[in-house]
Amino acid sequence: MCSTKATALTALVAAALLGFGCTGSGVSLRADGSPGPEDCPKKALEAMRILQLRPGDSSRAEIDANQSRQEPLTVYEGPVESFLTAELGFFVAGTRLYGRIWTRGPNVVIRYYEARPLEGETVPICAVARLSYGGLRKQSSPSPGIAVLEFSNTPIYIVDSFR
Repeated sequence: MCSTKATALTALVAAALLGFGCTGSGVSLRADGSPGPEDCPKKALEAMRILQLRPGDSSRAEIDANQSRQEPLTVYEGPVESFLTAELGFFVAGTRLYGRIWTRGPNVVIRYYEARPLEGETVPICAVARLSYGGLRKQSSPSPGIAVLEFSNTPIYIVDSFR
């Protein structure tokens, strides 16, 4: 899709969904410290419908834009800025993803709530980082709130709720 069309589509979606806000900070935690279930916000579901992003659509992303290609990768619990390394629908490589990392459970959990194309406005989404056989397995946890992952790049998947 040409850049002008992508910019116009992003602007249209963003304008239609003003005030969506980022979620993820008020998520209930399970006994092991991992995040509990969370509904995908209605505005994100609507944006994904408009953009024709469906649960199971996937791509790849660098987990931490500030530590690109650092392996092993040390991640910290809290907000994260990632970026796509491959296309996801009309989102091109380089699109920024904003979300949250949890490190306290058996795996690192990353949930994405917003995407910002290279040219365009921020759009609400629901996506997760995970390997095809489950979560992002920690190599170690040097201290609470910190985890070490083998790779800096991960598959990401569009979801319609967080489980």
